[in-house]
Amino acid sequence: MAKLGAEPFFFAGGEEGVLLIHGYTGAPGEMRLLGEFLHRKGYTVLGVLLPGHCTTPKNLSKYTFDDWYAEVKRGYARLKARCSKVYVAGLSMGGLLTLRAAAELEPDKAVVMAAPIYVHDRRQFLLPWLHFLIRYVKKHQRVFDGVPEEYCVQCEAMPTKPLISMFKFVKECKRGYLKNITVPCLIMQSKIEHTVRRQSAQFIYDNIASKRKELVWFEHCGHILTLDKERGAVFNKILAFLQE
Repeated sequence: MAKLGAEPFFFAGGEEGVLLIHGYTGAPGEMRLLGEFLHRKGYTVLGVLLPGHCTTPKNLSKYTFDDWYAEVKRGYARLKARCSKVYVAGLSMGGLLTLRAAAELEPDKAVVMAAPIYVHDRRQFLLPWLHFLIRYVKKHQRVFDGVPEEYCVQCEAMPTKPLISMFKFVKECKRGYLKNITVPCLIMQSKIEHTVRRQSAQFIYDNIASKRKELVWFEHCGHILTLDKERGAVFNKILAFLQE
């Protein structure tokens, strides 16, 4: 049996549904605390498991951004079939998938957390060649104060090949794709994290066409907003946005 944090989760609740999307090499567990919080507030919550994740690095390397978006669409359809309103929220690469869902599926609202439009690792530009030389990058165990181990599950190594498809979508965003987003959006990012550059959140905020949009910064946590020190503030801000 898979670990708790490695499994997708579904919490049946009220008529408003929330689709939660984890990041690249992450797992549903990193979204589960948020999902439990929203379920306690009466929402129906679905946390998807993106294809290839929580298996092996070799298996994960077979998948692309389009494969992961297909799972997002399946999850969205599942919620749409039972809920009067559906919201989408994603972290990191899940934030990129949320942007695509916001443009193409037009959920009632979207929450984008730490989406990597600009990243600190400049090797991204070398990926078309680098992935032949460096196929996997070792991941270190994540630890967050007060967070049980099962919420911190992740892949043991990061395959580099799938990142090519992810950054292809990032290029589309930089070329004008974000103007297709008109649904209300909440954009959130840490000012001090070392994975995604600060200008990512600002770029998303400046380029989406949504009339209702908000940009919120955090100053005492890292990239994984849903597990780090300010997660309580993150959860309450998302709740306030959904209830508006």
